[in-house]
Amino acid sequence: MEWPRLELLRHANWMQLAFPYPQAREAFVSRFRTIRQNLTTAAIVCARALLVPVAFGVSAIIRDERGRVLLVRSRIHTGWSLPGGGVDKGEPPAEAALREAREEVGMIRCGPPELVGIFTRRILWSTNVIALYSLPAAEIAFKPNFEIREICWTDPASPPPATQAGTRRRLAELIGQARQNPYW
Repeated sequence: MEWPRLELLRHANWMQLAFPYPQAREAFVSRFRTIRQNLTTAAIVCARALLVPVAFGVSAIIRDERGRVLLVRSRIHTGWSLPGGGVDKGEPPAEAALREAREEVGMIRCGPPELVGIFTRRILWSTNVIALYSLPAAEIAFKPNFEIREICWTDPASPPPATQAGTRRRLAELIGQARQNPYW
């Protein structure tokens, strides 16, 4: 898309008729320039959002009184992972972690969510940003559901063989076997 040249606007006859005073013409041209810059910026932002989408999600670390960590086996994804999901539009991430724990594993109650870290991962052309929360003193009443077919409580030092790589990294960090990595 090509924008009209400002020089043409300044010298066009209609400008002299519409804006007989030079100050008014200059104010119009200045406003046109600002609008053009804003529209160009908006077009770039929109194109970037379409070309480089970002999804915001949450995951939760839920531990029992013996220090074991709750893992879930999804009906959609393979392997064991931490419970979690997408953050709804306008939803605070801590609230999303609580909601996902209730929906996926039947969490009844827990202490205040504690932010563990923010992580990123790339899937094809999109980027996921994941906020990881610890949900202390959680009570769970799991029933298999549409999303999750089973759960297991595991020692973070020895997760089940089919545990996803990102979940393995988070568990190693949790028990101090690895430094925190910004990538999921």
